[in-house]
Amino acid sequence: MCRWAAYVGQPIFLEDIVSRPAHSLIRQSQGATRCTTPVNADGFGLAWYGERPEPGLYRDVMPAWSDCNLRSLVGQVRSGLFMAHVRASTGTATSRNNCHPFAVGRWSFMHNGQFGGYDGFRRDADLLIPDDLYPHRKGATDSEALFLIALGAGLRDDPCGAMAQAVGVLADLARRRGQAPFVRATCAFSDGETLFALRYASDDHAPSLYHRWSETRQGRAVVSEPLETDEDDWHEVPPNSFCAFRGRDVQIRAFHPVGIEHAA
Repeated sequence: MCRWAAYVGQPIFLEDIVSRPAHSLIRQSQGATRCTTPVNADGFGLAWYGERPEPGLYRDVMPAWSDCNLRSLVGQVRSGLFMAHVRASTGTATSRNNCHPFAVGRWSFMHNGQFGGYDGFRRDADLLIPDDLYPHRKGATDSEALFLIALGAGLRDDPCGAMAQAVGVLADLARRRGQAPFVRATCAFSDGETLFALRYASDDHAPSLYHRWSETRQGRAVVSEPLETDEDDWHEVPPNSFCAFRGRDVQIRAFHPVGIEHAA
């Protein structure tokens, strides 16, 4: 499992989330505390929005803690909406194309989790990606497939509905061709204006997800793990939830993948 952090609000230096806090994302890459894999060393990545509609990307296969270029970059780049990810592979190769976030046009996307037994239905998953989006398929992860399937399902017009369809069809493949746990996921994605996130699992072990508004920064962090050990005002996102964050505004609603039945 991976760890990630995102931010939306008044522009800040990326280091205020990625490297400076006591439990920053870089520190989580060496010692995560709320997942089964404390070390996340299979690459890292950043996506940030600036003067242009499309996000900037920086990804590499090195562990986040050992890349001096990463520390230099986050200390100089300021953004009002960005995402950062440290990766622990669940089976696919450690390569730059498999590092998150992914981007197509103005959309960026990152994911923590897995679809159980993905190697057994990877080809079937690729067939769900529309032909016009398949040239963007650079890597081999279930995460990138999920992103491209969601784009094809209408992510631009209905983010929640598109993700419900995409998670649903991949979960169905996992049930038929893979293995349990069929879905465990937290995702963050954006069009450069709104930060969206979801937390979902087909069992009772959804990956952790929190958010917090900072009056000092005038912005909101959305993270796999709280960034400071002495702050008690982080809000846990409920399991099976879809979130939209824009400025101070927070919208959280139930998330139900299409085709998956839920107990009343």
